[in-house]
Amino acid sequence: MKKSSVLLFGILSVFSATAQETIVKGSVIDGTTNVPIPNVIITIEETFQIAHTDAEGKFSFTSNVPLGEHILKVEKAGYVTKRFPIIVNEGKVLDISDMMLDINVADSVDMYIITLSDDELNDDATGGSDNISGLLQSSQDVYQRTVAFEFSSSFFKVRGLDSENSSILINGIEMNKLYNGRPEWSNWGGLNDVLRNQELSTNLSPSNYTFGGVLGSTHITSRASEYRKGGRVTYSISDRSYTQRVIASYATGLMDGGWSISAAVGRRWGEEGFQDATFYASNSFFASVEKKINDEHSINFTSFYAPNQRGKSSPNTQEVYDLKGIKYNEYWGFQNGEKRNSRVKKVDEPIFMLNHYWALNKKTILNTNLGYQFGSTGNSRLDYPGGANPSPAYYQKLPSYALADKNGPDYAKAYQLEQAFLKDGQIDWNRIYDANITNNSSGLNAAYALYEDRNDDTQITINSIFTSDLTDHMTINGAINYRHLKSENFAEVKDLLGALGILNVDSFDNIQYDLQNPNSIVGEGDRYRYNYNIYATVISGFVQAQFKYKKVEYFAALNVSNTTYQREGLYQHEIYETNSLGKGEKLSFTGFGTKAGLTYKLSGKHVLDVNAGYLSKAPSLRNTYSNARENHNVVKNITDEKIISVDGSYIFRSSIVKAKLTGFYSKIEDANKISFYYADGLSSFEISENQTSAFVQEISQGIDKVHFGGEFGIEAQVTPGIKIKGVASYGQYTYANNPNLYLTSSSFTNPNGIDFGQSQLKNYRLAGGPQSAYSVGFEYRDPDYWWFGATANFFDNTYIDISPLTRTRNFYTDADGLPFNDYDPEVARQLLKQEKFEPYMIVNLVGGKSWRINSYFVGFFGSINNILDAVHKTGGFEQGRNANYRVLKKDASNEIPVFGSKYWYGRGTTYFLNVHVRF
Repeated sequence: MKKSSVLLFGILSVFSATAQETIVKGSVIDGTTNVPIPNVIITIEETFQIAHTDAEGKFSFTSNVPLGEHILKVEKAGYVTKRFPIIVNEGKVLDISDMMLDINVADSVDMYIITLSDDELNDDATGGSDNISGLLQSSQDVYQRTVAFEFSSSFFKVRGLDSENSSILINGIEMNKLYNGRPEWSNWGGLNDVLRNQELSTNLSPSNYTFGGVLGSTHITSRASEYRKGGRVTYSISDRSYTQRVIASYATGLMDGGWSISAAVGRRWGEEGFQDATFYASNSFFASVEKKINDEHSINFTSFYAPNQRGKSSPNTQEVYDLKGIKYNEYWGFQNGEKRNSRVKKVDEPIFMLNHYWALNKKTILNTNLGYQFGSTGNSRLDYPGGANPSPAYYQKLPSYALADKNGPDYAKAYQLEQAFLKDGQIDWNRIYDANITNNSSGLNAAYALYEDRNDDTQITINSIFTSDLTDHMTINGAINYRHLKSENFAEVKDLLGALGILNVDSFDNIQYDLQNPNSIVGEGDRYRYNYNIYATVISGFVQAQFKYKKVEYFAALNVSNTTYQREGLYQHEIYETNSLGKGEKLSFTGFGTKAGLTYKLSGKHVLDVNAGYLSKAPSLRNTYSNARENHNVVKNITDEKIISVDGSYIFRSSIVKAKLTGFYSKIEDANKISFYYADGLSSFEISENQTSAFVQEISQGIDKVHFGGEFGIEAQVTPGIKIKGVASYGQYTYANNPNLYLTSSSFTNPNGIDFGQSQLKNYRLAGGPQSAYSVGFEYRDPDYWWFGATANFFDNTYIDISPLTRTRNFYTDADGLPFNDYDPEVARQLLKQEKFEPYMIVNLVGGKSWRINSYFVGFFGSINNILDAVHKTGGFEQGRNANYRVLKKDASNEIPVFGSKYWYGRGTTYFLNVHVRF
C-alpha cells in the first residue's frame, strides 16, 4: 500500500508554473535495491510516443507532448510492466520521479533468448538457411515473437527473405559479413545475458542508427552503464545443438566516479547433438567498461570473443534416410573407439569496439564508433587425390547403384551393399590411414588428407551516428560509415592422416594449382589448392527525417553507398596463367536507397501504417567472382541488385486484445547465384577430352524474384492468468524471370565457360523454408509464479531448391546442338516438376517455476519441442548431376534414383531444461 501511494499520488507533482514548455519527465528505480534502471521503455499509450531511461534511470518527453489524461506504460524485460495515470497540462512540467519496477519472478523471456539463438544452422544448404531468432527476440509484437520462437526451427524465412536483407548492429557497428551479407551469429553465441538491450526496427520502419534493409534492423547496445546492477548464473541441459551450458554475468551499474563495468563468461559443450556426431564446443567472453566523463561525454570499450567449433551434419537422399533414419550423418566414423567428424566448422574471431557518446545539447547526440575484428573461419573436409571417395554414402556404395546396372537390376549386389551400409555406413578412418601408410612405403604422396577451407579476415569499421530533435515534431538522424576488409582465403592441410606429404596438384585433371611452385609437396599447416586475398571497402551514409504529430507520423530516409572489391591471387593457376596471379581489376558499385512511411492514428485503438522503399546495393563478394579460388573472373554483366518493397498494416490495440494485419510485396531484380557441383550429361564439344562430366561453377545471372503475401497476429488476455494467441503467415515467393546461366570449369576448353542461355525458372517457387505457417497457442501464469504454455504450429508450401541447369537448352539438346530425337515434352514436364514437401504440425510445450528468496531470484523452466515427434523435411535440393533429359529420365525410371534429391529433416522430439539464479 505504501508503494502504491507513493507511485500513484506522491510522485506526481507539477511545478515550474512559469515554464513555457510542456514536459513529462521522471525516473525509474529497482523496487528491491532502489538502484536506477537504465534502458526502461516509457510509452504514452494511445499516442505510441516512446522514451528510454538513461544510465541514471531518467527519461523525458519534450516534444509534441499530448495534453490531458493519459496512461504512462513503464516496461523492461525481466520486470513487471506497470501503467500509471497522468494528467498533462499545457506549459507545465510533470515530474514523475522514482517510479518503482519489481523484478518479474516468473519472467519467461529468458527461455527464448537462451535456446533459439543457439540453434544449429544448416549453412551448407543450397541457398543457405538463416537463423532468424536473433533478429526478432527483442520484439513485443506477437507475430514477430512467434516467428522467432516457434517458426525458426523449421527455417522459416520472414517474407521469404534471407537475413542479408536485415542489418545487425552492436553499438552502432554493423555485424553483417561482406562475404555474403549475413551476420555470423556464432561470433557472439552464448552471450545472451549481456546482449538483451535491443532495439528492433521491423521491415521498412525507421531506425535511429542505420538505413537497414527490407527486413529492417536490430541494434544491440552493450554500454556498461545501461545494464541492471547485479549478476546472474545459468545452467542448461539439452539434446539439440549442445548438451550443457553454463553462463555467469555481472554488472556494477553506475559507480562513483562515473565508471560502469559489465562482464560475462560462458561455455557450451556436448559430445553429440540431435544428429549423429555433431559435437559442440564453445567458450564465450565479454567485457564492457564505460567512463562517464561528464554530462556531455562518455566513452565505452567493449570486447567479446566466442571461439567455437561444431561437427556438421549431412544432407542425404531419401534412400539413405530410409535405411539409416533422420539422425544419420555421413561425415563421421569411429577412430580409436571415438566418433570423429570430418566436417567441422570453426569460428575464432574476437571483436573490439570503442564508442564515444557526446550529448551536444539536450536534443542532439553524436555517437562515434571504432570497431576492429580479426580472426578466422574454417570448414574442414577430406581430400582424396590418390584414393577412392571416402564418403560412406557415395552413390556407388548404395543399393540403388546396383539396381541401376546397365545390364538390369543386380539384386544380389544391391543386398550386399544394403547390408554393408546398415552394418556400418560411416567413414573408415582405419582404411584411410592404412592407404597413406602403404603409399609412404612406396614413396607415394598422400592418398587422403584432411584440409580446411579458411578465410582469415581483418576488418576495421569507423562511423558516426547523429540524432537531433530539431523541433517538437521533427527528428533528424544521420550516419557516415566506413568499412575496410582484407580477407585471406586458402586451403590449409590440417591432418595428413599418416602420410608424409600431399602433392599440390589437381589429381583429377593433372593441373598445377601454383605454377610458381610446380609439383610442390605440402605438409600439415601449409597452404595448398588455392590462395588469394580479397580487399573490400564500403563507404556509406544515410539521412532520415521523422515527423510526429498527434494523429499522424511519417518519415523519409535516403541512403548512398560506394563499394569496391579487388582480388589478389597468390597462386598462378595452370589453366588461368594470365588471369590468376597478382591483383585483378578493381570493381566499384554505387548503391542508392530511399524509403518512406506513414502512420495514421484513427483513434487510440485503431492505427494504419504504410511503408515503401527502393534499394540498390552491391552484390555480395560471394556472388561477384565466378570462381575466386582460381581466377579473377567476374560474373558476366554484373550490376547492382535492386529491391522494391511496400507493405501496409492495420493495427488494433486495446487493454485485452492486440492484433495486426499486414500485406506486403517485394521484388528483387538483377540478383546472382553461384553454385559448385559435379555435373553429368553436359554438351561435350567444349570439355577437355570430349567428356560429358565436369566439376563446374554454375552462374545464374540477372535473377528476378517476387515475394508477396500477408501476415496476421493476435493475442488476447482473456483472464488475468490466461493469454491466447494466433499467428498466420501466407506468402508466394517465386522466380519472376528466366535468368541467364553459364558454367565455368578448369575442365572446359573455353576459359570463359559455356553459355547455356536462359534458364526457364519463371514461376517456380523459391526454396528456403515453408511459405505458409500458422500458429495457435495459450499461456497460463499462476499468481504463485509458475506457468505453462502450449503451441501448435502448422507448416505448408515448402519446396525443393531446383537445379537451374536442367531448365536450360542443355536439358533437351545433344552434343551436336540438336534436340534429342527421343525427347517427349510431356515426360520432360513431369521430370522437371518441382517437388513440394508434405505439410506438417509441430507441437511445443513449455513450463516453469520461479521463487524469490530474500534478494535472490531463482527460476526453472523446461521445454519440449515437437512433442508428437513429427517427421518432416525442412529443406533440400535437386542434385545437378542429371543435367539432361536422357540421364534424368533413366535415373527416374530406376526402382530407386541413384542421384535423387538431397534433403534436410527437422529434429524429432527434443528437450531443454534451464535453471538460473539472479542477484
